[in-house]
Amino acid sequence: MKGRNVATSKTPLADELSATAKLRAELDSAVFAKPSRPVVLAVANQKGGVGKTTSTVNVAVALAQGGLNVLVIDSDPQGNCSTALGIEHHTGIDSTYEALIGEKTLAEVTLPCAEAPTLRVCPATIDLSGAELDLSAKERREFVLATALEEYFASYPETHVVLIDCPPSLGLLTINAFAAADQVFVPIQAEYYALEGLGMLLNTINKIRDFLNPKLEIGSILLTMFDKRTNLATEVGKEIYQYFPQQLLGTAIPRSVKLSEAPSFGTSIFSHDPRGIAALSYKKAALELADRLATATAN
Repeated sequence: MKGRNVATSKTPLADELSATAKLRAELDSAVFAKPSRPVVLAVANQKGGVGKTTSTVNVAVALAQGGLNVLVIDSDPQGNCSTALGIEHHTGIDSTYEALIGEKTLAEVTLPCAEAPTLRVCPATIDLSGAELDLSAKERREFVLATALEEYFASYPETHVVLIDCPPSLGLLTINAFAAADQVFVPIQAEYYALEGLGMLLNTINKIRDFLNPKLEIGSILLTMFDKRTNLATEVGKEIYQYFPQQLLGTAIPRSVKLSEAPSFGTSIFSHDPRGIAALSYKKAALELADRLATATAN
């Protein structure tokens, strides 16, 4: 009986390891494109639990580690984005709230982040939960963040990308983010109700475009929690591509225990598991996003 040639036999695991090694080598030499002006992205999805904050954190770190000057604005009172980036955000810390009510400028409340030297973070404290009431009495209340960002760019004109982590509810905090943004960046879970949530978001964006920000559009869609072993994830990806072929990024983020663990250590996936498939996937998605933003600002 002839023995099996183990050295030349292939298994799904071996194929996956080979593909991961190839991707790692490709990304190690990748060069990130830079937009010619600051681009503001509102990271939003009106459906919760889709990986919105995780994507904000890891895309921001990937862009910054790729050489871009990045600002993250945590606009969710839960402050999960601040936690994941290792930024203190207890009561008493100057935060997004102080910038919105006019007590401080954005430049005064942003902090450097240990994840990358070119990454700055505007943290969110629980005080932000009262911002809706405070903003309601302000003139041009929907444009407070847009005005604050204009002032920030005067202090940091070399900024390339701003990512605003929005709360899942459609209140004044999200409306301010949409009014200030050039594009909406949409993380979307590869599951049955994905398109339903996307439809709700589209309706909101259309209303914002009509009344507050005519330039607003969905710039990029990122599939998250993708399990290639299931037919459902693949079908959801195909359906989103059918309706949004220009917006859907070519890289999907896989389900990953490491991704879930990272925030508990106050780090991104790039500090927690830098050579793993989740980090590689976020870096590849960020690389594609950077190319898109550079192209958009070149026109």
